[in-house]
Amino acid sequence: MSKHKARPQHRSSMRLARGPLTIAIGLAISASVMAQDSTEDKAATLDAVTVTAQKRSENLQKVPISMQVLGTDQLEELQVSDFEDYVKYLPAVSYQTAGPGFAQVYMRGVASGGDGNHSGSLPSVGVYLDEQPITTIQGPLDLHVYDIERVEALSGPQGTLYGASSQAGTLRMITNKPDPSGFAASYGAELNGVSNGGMGYVGEGMLNLPISESSAIRLVGWHKKDAGYIDNVYATRTFPSWDADSNGNGTIDNAALVDDDYNDVETTGARVALRVELDDNWTITPTLMGQRQKAGGNFAMDPNVGDLQIAHFYPEGSDDRWMQAALTIEGKVGNFDLTYAFAHLKRDVDVDSDYSDYAFWYDTLGGYGAYTCSDFDVDSFSCAPGSLVNPSQYIQGVDGYKKTSHELRLSSPQDETLRFALGAFVQTQDHDIEQRYKIDGIDPVQSVSGWPDTMWLTKQVREDKDTAVFGELSYDITDALTANAGMRWFQVDNSLQGYFGFADWGWVSSYGEAACPEGAETFNGAPCSFFNKRVEETGNIGRLNLTYDISDDLMIYGTWSEGYRPGGVNRRGTLPPYLSDYLTNYEFGWKSSWLDNALVWNGSVFRQEWEDFQFAILGANGLTEIKNANQAQIDGFETDLNWAATYNLRLSAGIALYDAELTANYCGFTDDNGVPVTECDDPEAPDGSRLPVTPKFKGNLTARYTFDVGSNEAFVQGALVHVGERLSDLRIAEQQILGDLPSYTTLDISAGFRKDDWMIDVYVANVTDERAELNHFTQCAESVCGAAGVVPQYPNGQVYTLTNQPRSFGIRFSQSF
Repeated sequence: MSKHKARPQHRSSMRLARGPLTIAIGLAISASVMAQDSTEDKAATLDAVTVTAQKRSENLQKVPISMQVLGTDQLEELQVSDFEDYVKYLPAVSYQTAGPGFAQVYMRGVASGGDGNHSGSLPSVGVYLDEQPITTIQGPLDLHVYDIERVEALSGPQGTLYGASSQAGTLRMITNKPDPSGFAASYGAELNGVSNGGMGYVGEGMLNLPISESSAIRLVGWHKKDAGYIDNVYATRTFPSWDADSNGNGTIDNAALVDDDYNDVETTGARVALRVELDDNWTITPTLMGQRQKAGGNFAMDPNVGDLQIAHFYPEGSDDRWMQAALTIEGKVGNFDLTYAFAHLKRDVDVDSDYSDYAFWYDTLGGYGAYTCSDFDVDSFSCAPGSLVNPSQYIQGVDGYKKTSHELRLSSPQDETLRFALGAFVQTQDHDIEQRYKIDGIDPVQSVSGWPDTMWLTKQVREDKDTAVFGELSYDITDALTANAGMRWFQVDNSLQGYFGFADWGWVSSYGEAACPEGAETFNGAPCSFFNKRVEETGNIGRLNLTYDISDDLMIYGTWSEGYRPGGVNRRGTLPPYLSDYLTNYEFGWKSSWLDNALVWNGSVFRQEWEDFQFAILGANGLTEIKNANQAQIDGFETDLNWAATYNLRLSAGIALYDAELTANYCGFTDDNGVPVTECDDPEAPDGSRLPVTPKFKGNLTARYTFDVGSNEAFVQGALVHVGERLSDLRIAEQQILGDLPSYTTLDISAGFRKDDWMIDVYVANVTDERAELNHFTQCAESVCGAAGVVPQYPNGQVYTLTNQPRSFGIRFSQSF
């Protein structure tokens, strides 16, 4: 335990807010001036980018999809290490997070907020590692980014090729593959730190070993420590009910847990891949990858306590472990290309959370603490005098995920006038859920049978099955005009069964032990399983596209496409299931190259219609409830530009503009058939309300200047990111409690020197120490834990802010040979 040190409060000003933009413009201008002295006989041009967005290798400029790509060089140049590092450079992508490994990804404004509960909606954005999906209900794997060939962000519905969780878009991470052509190796070591925070480090390495002329193995490993920057500071908390019962002794403190920079993270992982070329036509690539990520503390701050400070009373942290086995077989059957992709993912996440806010606020507002005691009488439903105990709750969660997928694709030759692709996909996801809400010292009669000190237990098993067949047909109407049509037929079967609730305290209840049938068998250690529900749906979605090549350097396209997200069963099994929601996209886009490929400018405009979208709220007992809300419309514009201004100077920029709003009232309930009710006197969000999470504007600008130092090379770089204001919640009342998420601008700068096969670089991230507010939340219903004017200690309620990492700096040495 370290002694708490005082930290000055963070302050912003208009002068500071303009600072990042001023610095970035200055870097770009000065670099441009310096570039005038560069060698003029060296041509300024951009390299072609190869992608596999349509599940075949193509030039990015020939793919009629709005997409951004970060290649190997860009990932290294931008010091990308994890999910949050690369997603900020993808304008179409927004996210909410509770810490490493718990991000919820959104694209193109298709966001209602509140997702990510372990038995909540499936994601609306699919995340893939090579050919394998790596999205779990909790969120995508937070894979350390090293030896990655590229990251692709495909905007808009990709459901015909990628299925259910690609309703709004798809993120793809493509790894470097084993190469039989020659030996290769690399390694890197980094030391970094956070201003007024801790120190961290990174060690990583890769080894590519040819085994024969037709086979090779690739070994990759990493270990890193991310420095902490949140302080858990000393505080006391008095519970009114317990205080009255214990003659003024109902106060707790967190002295044993006070610590500075307590949210550090350690990540260790490895990847081994084998590539065997059986002959000229057939290749087998098995891969095994795993990672363990241990995070301490909490990544949110409490503005009532201070900047980058929190006051929690129970241990917190997570232990996220996963392993994925994958196999890809590629070959030819006659002239047709055949691909089979298999993946099996096992992920286990243990989480400890302080939940004392729930007890404090419900005790303050409703006398909750009067019922937590060491001597409870069921008949009178009351506690014996003097027997009340500390009513604080804490959560111990154990989540186990398993995900198995198979995909088989057959494609005709791509040089034919008429060509097609056919495929079949089968996926099963299992989620073993265990959540214990504990209060130390309560009467055994108040504990769920077999689970000491457990006030509430969730013990459930969720299974999501997805079966689909899909096809795509392309026809070259002329040499310049191509028509493409795709369709996916799907069948989903989602089920949830098990136990949730309190012990049997003697009341009549539709959940908890009181709902267990007499003589019922235990369920995975829980008293029983008193509900078993499922949702089965079938349907189809489609895609139509026309692409016209005006010239070799200019292409335009128009697309109509659909995406969907399956329905499911609520964690509170007594509630009705929620139904699938659908997204329809109308898009016009262009891909263009100018100045002999020195300038590439791509963009799109679109309208998306979101039907009966799934909306999650925090309901009674702090349980997430999901209902189909209503309809929404998102109009948008996306563009990205890459410019080789000179041989030495490279500029890149990306912009996304969105107008996302409801097109009908959100009344907060559905009819008996699960259809949203949109006609009501007092809607929770009226027609025209803006959707949460996504800003109206997001953009980035990067300038990189390289120059010779003797026979060696050096560089300087600046990267600017701006994210506009966002809403924290769809509902008006909750939005007013949580407050808006203000806009922010961050600037990263770096410089480096390369000699032969080694390189050293230094960087400063978030130069101006901007507090980017990424999420606002409460630990119980906003109207309770966010109640203003009730407790002097929390004048505006207890609303947490999850922020970005403060100013950080690092020095890195790397070598390739």
